[in-house]
Amino acid sequence: MRLILSTIAAVGLCCSAAFADEKVTDDEAAKLKEIVAAWGCEGGTFEKETEGTGVYEAEDVKCKSGNYDFRVDKNFKVFAITVD
Repeated sequence: MRLILSTIAAVGLCCSAAFADEKVTDDEAAKLKEIVAAWGCEGGTFEKETEGTGVYEAEDVKCKSGNYDFRVDKNFKVFAITVD
């Protein structure tokens, strides 16, 4: 039983590392800041998904009505905004 649980834990750690997000470049961050500002918001943290989708994330963005997460496609078009 202990071996099975250890194996499951090890596989879980490997898989979660494979889906970690990566930092954006300075140019990508500047574009994401422009997008967030165009919506009347500011701040947040920026990441790029590593699953090969080309999706960017602006998380914990501060807007007048609260905090939001933005999802932006590889062409820098917003396709989702969710309440954080």
